[in-house]
Amino acid sequence: MSALQPGFADPVLDAQASFRAVLEAMSRPGRIIAITTPAPAPAPLNTAAAAVLLTLADAETPVCSDAGDAVAGWLGFHAGCPFTPAPDRARFVLATGAAPALTVLDAGTEEEPQTSATLIVQVEALAAGEGWRLTGPGIESEHRLRVYGLPEDFLSQWQAQRARFPRGVDVVLCAGDRLAALPRSVTIEEG
Repeated sequence: MSALQPGFADPVLDAQASFRAVLEAMSRPGRIIAITTPAPAPAPLNTAAAAVLLTLADAETPVCSDAGDAVAGWLGFHAGCPFTPAPDRARFVLATGAAPALTVLDAGTEEEPQTSATLIVQVEALAAGEGWRLTGPGIESEHRLRVYGLPEDFLSQWQAQRARFPRGVDVVLCAGDRLAALPRSVTIEEG
């Protein structure tokens, strides 16, 4: 795949549709949202992660990625984002393999919690109606989400992060052309 190919078929309308999908996922934690605007990205980047990065990354948001040079070249060309090898210095951290520990990512400051990192993790699959019990802002009573492909200790990392609120890392889970978001404000418990 050439880095000169378009990221979105229609850069304006597709970016708007992807932004609405990401916004919907963040405002309704744990809800699985389909990406309807695929971006032909180089392997190992999946459709949802490619759309999220094309939508959110820009020239002022450093990205840390384990996806390799082809993805870095493609994303650098389309989003103009700088890359950093240090996950603690990135605004967006892409994990196509093993996800880094939440504690190594920038959690923002008490004065500016919005400057924290967002972890974009490619996972094997997402399933609604089973698994974790999510509660908090954007969830009427509770929502159930099962995630296949996260580290075994992810839930304990998430629970430890809650003690730092409003500081913390937001997470976007990407499986194929679907995504679900875990804003730092959500509480997650075993089902």
